[in-house]
Amino acid sequence: MKPEKPNLRTRIKFCGMTRVEDVRAAVALGVDAIGVVLTDKSKRYAGIERAREIRMALPPFVDLVALFMDDMPGFIAEAVAAVQPDLLQFHGDETAQDCVRYRVPYLRAVAMGGGVDPAEVVRAHPAAAGFVLDGHAAGEQGGSGKTFDWSAAIRGLIKPVVLAGGLTAHNVGDAIRALRPYAVDVSSGIESAPGIKDAAKLRAFVDAVRAADAA
Repeated sequence: MKPEKPNLRTRIKFCGMTRVEDVRAAVALGVDAIGVVLTDKSKRYAGIERAREIRMALPPFVDLVALFMDDMPGFIAEAVAAVQPDLLQFHGDETAQDCVRYRVPYLRAVAMGGGVDPAEVVRAHPAAAGFVLDGHAAGEQGGSGKTFDWSAAIRGLIKPVVLAGGLTAHNVGDAIRALRPYAVDVSSGIESAPGIKDAAKLRAFVDAVRAADAA
């Protein structure tokens, strides 16, 4: 059964941002959210000071999302206080209690590549603002460039679904038409190197999302 087309447009999050110039280019294209990775295990690690610079470059109504993966609570609290993100995003083994302790709305990543029951993750996080369905397996980092079988996506969720995992300008239209997610989240699909975004790929991705919305 084909998903019902919603009245709202598909939101766009560009993730793994490390350069202010890339953030400004993304904002000019009309993206809704910018993601910065604050777990130092990632090759797209931004660090607190760079994340603060990115925060200052964002205009009103563009959200900053800070990503963590099994980081120490003290570090997360320090980062939240310094960066003032609009949303947190957790990719590790964080419990619901871990995620709510910072008093910032959060997204919970769901590893669709195996090793965990996606429905159980959703049930365990009733306070999550939404769920990021990503192509990596449990214990792996996001931004892997791995897609997953969209037909296996969790359906009927009350909370917003953010689709991630191997999205590019070439396949995001198909993904939107298949699932009609609340938002799409891209990192490796808009890069020339980890953390370095490609201006042409940024524009092509946004154009592809808008075309799918208009279809």
